[in-house]
Amino acid sequence: MVEEIKYNGNVISIIVRNDYQKPGVSFFTPNDFSQQLAFMKHEKGKVISPHFHNKIPRVIHLTKEVLFIKKGELRVDFYDDDKNYLESRVLNAGDVILLVSGGHGFEAIEDLEMFEVKQGPYAGDKDKTRFEAVEKNRIVIKNNV
Repeated sequence: MVEEIKYNGNVISIIVRNDYQKPGVSFFTPNDFSQQLAFMKHEKGKVISPHFHNKIPRVIHLTKEVLFIKKGELRVDFYDDDKNYLESRVLNAGDVILLVSGGHGFEAIEDLEMFEVKQGPYAGDKDKTRFEAVEKNRIVIKNNV
């Protein structure tokens, strides 16, 4: 189960649910995204040739981040580039989300353990613009697809 969340025709997030299953390699991102997300499922004995990645200069204008929910539940609130609240989703253990564009905020609904992966190096205070969260009474959690 994969869901693309879009606003004004632009992808703001890709959610891959824990129950996603497909043999082989499935990429969820287009080649031009600075952060690539794929799922791989191989049978026992599958060999992936040894390799290394070549040094290729890349220009990254916007940090994209991936969250892997290990334990618990996380509410993700999505915002447009003007800090306007759009909608929310709930992620559970095993779910993965790629945050592509726009803004986002979070609330741990249960005790939470997760991994975050994003481009570096981290630029400290220059890396983020913080703003006020949506009021709790305005939160709209869309059903998981």
